[in-house]
Amino acid sequence: MKVLGIDPGTRVTGYGVVENGRNGRLIHVCDGEIRGNPRDGLPERLLKISDSVKKVMEEFSPDCVSVESVFFGPNVRSAVALSHARGVILLAAAGCGVKIFEYGATRIKQAVTGYGGATKEQVQKMVSMLLKTGEKRSPDASDALAAAICHIHHSCGLSAALLRHDGRGFPRERKER
Repeated sequence: MKVLGIDPGTRVTGYGVVENGRNGRLIHVCDGEIRGNPRDGLPERLLKISDSVKKVMEEFSPDCVSVESVFFGPNVRSAVALSHARGVILLAAAGCGVKIFEYGATRIKQAVTGYGGATKEQVQKMVSMLLKTGEKRSPDASDALAAAICHIHHSCGLSAALLRHDGRGFPRERKER
């Protein structure tokens, strides 16, 4: 199974493709960011997001898309703008005939780090460890890869609880007897 994970945003949208390999091995396929011109209006930035998501889907042919669901914080204007970005992403994925799954930020962090309140740095570190790439990615690309990993773990019946974690998002060291 190949999953396109997306971390929506109107300024920066992160994306990442992860494949579920043999024996549950996670394979990093690609990742990146979609950046609109900050001087452009919202409609132009949304069009760029939509077109870019379609290109990634055409190039990598994911089996499904995992998108971070909207977080409602105190800033309503940000939540509405984020909802617009999510809308064009969902439309692009549906237009390509790909099944869409949505996960909250806490669930994504839980699936990747073992702790739903993990920091961005902890998510970045665990994504790098789980994909065995050793690279530090942007927070947006890491969050997108985490969304893809979350879906793979949930669809395969895995969860971070089955992985050995110390509760702060780092693998627990095994004590030899």
